[in-house]
Amino acid sequence: MKPVGGIDDEWAELDVDLDRPNAARVYDYYLGGAYNFAVDREFAQQAEQLLPDVKYVATLNRRFLRRVVRELSALGVHQYLDLGSGIPTVGNVHEIAQETDPEARVVYVDNEAVAVMHSKRILADNPNADIVAGDFRKPAAVLEDPVTTRLLNFDEPIALIMCTILHFISDEDDPRAILGRYRDALCPGSYMAISHGTTDNRPDLQAFGDSYRKTANPVTLRSKTAIEPFFDGFELIEPGLVFTPQWRPDETETDTEPEKSGVYAGVGRKP
Repeated sequence: MKPVGGIDDEWAELDVDLDRPNAARVYDYYLGGAYNFAVDREFAQQAEQLLPDVKYVATLNRRFLRRVVRELSALGVHQYLDLGSGIPTVGNVHEIAQETDPEARVVYVDNEAVAVMHSKRILADNPNADIVAGDFRKPAAVLEDPVTTRLLNFDEPIALIMCTILHFISDEDDPRAILGRYRDALCPGSYMAISHGTTDNRPDLQAFGDSYRKTANPVTLRSKTAIEPFFDGFELIEPGLVFTPQWRPDETETDTEPEKSGVYAGVGRKP
């Protein structure tokens, strides 16, 4: 079985689980991408019955990512570590950062085979961006990977990007401990950007989140109070932890009910 876009025979060589939908490929579908399989599309369409505006929620999160990279680039950040980066789509971190700084360096991290292979394809001619095929829940392996050590200098500020990925870590897996390992590796002046699903003001998201138990990536939605401690060791920059459309909106942001985004977003700076 091939993705909807029709890819060559390399897909047959990948270790892709077609029995269960995968969150990275489902998200790709929400964003209008072609790197998803029938099992992913079927799940996504069922999930859309529970949350009819899920594609818009995903789009708002993507816009947040783009604004973050532009803002941090303007602040002089030249290095990015994007954890759980997923399947690349237009306007990914390296494209935005390298628009203004062609020498900006980007390391993506994902363990989904389609995401890794497609990333390697589009980054093949980009000497300043690459992907680590690994599990971001294992910080030591990510930080010591040859791709990471080749591209990133941890003596200089780095932007750690964690967009809609932490809600795929259960409380039992101790996300704060995982974050602490990455935080400790960053030098002062580094940043961390997080977006995270929530049921605050969107109780209907609970049924949607529960549906992910059928996938390879179960979801734990959290309140603002539960998300705030993820920024321990960082100082939140303005406007703090807010809904995605509220984080430094540009002129195109016209949302009158930002709480309907169902996703909190914030950026912290390591002092």
